[in-house]
Formats: sequence, C-alpha cells, structure tokens
Amino acid sequence: RVFGRNAAAVSEALRGAMAHLPVVINPRPPRRNSFEVSLVKEDGSTVELWSGIGKGPPRKLKFPQPETVVEALKSSLA
Repeated sequence: RVFGRNAAAVSEALRGAMAHLPVVINPRPPRRNSFEVSLVKEDGSTVELWSGIGKGPPRKLKFPQPETVVEALKSSLA
C-alpha cells in the first residue's frame, strides 16, 4: 500500500507538471521492496529520475518527494 500511495502521488505530480507526457506505473513487474522512477525517451533510452534502492532505513527515505522527481524530469528534458 505504501508503494501504491507513493506511486500515485508521484504520477499525479508528473502529470500536473507535464500533462502531455504519458505516465505508466509498473509496465513490468517491479523489483521487490524498491521504488524507482524512470523516463523512457522517444529514442528508447532510459533515464533514471529516482531510485530508493540504496536508501533507508528508515523506510520513508526509499520514497521521493514528488517535487524532487518533477525537478529531475525537467532537468532531464532540458
């Protein structure tokens, strides 16, 4: 549930910042106990915007603030 709530918050922030970009949650099975956000560009390349794999404990450090991911997205597209 924690992963789902955080995914919903991040996807809502991304949609609010860049309405024209599609947001897909878990297009393939996720890694266990991980939270990652990636940008897949038109050419098929992938840019990691957030990874909580090396973070924590505490568990809350594994999840980004939505604004952090939006800023990473904007800098990746610039």
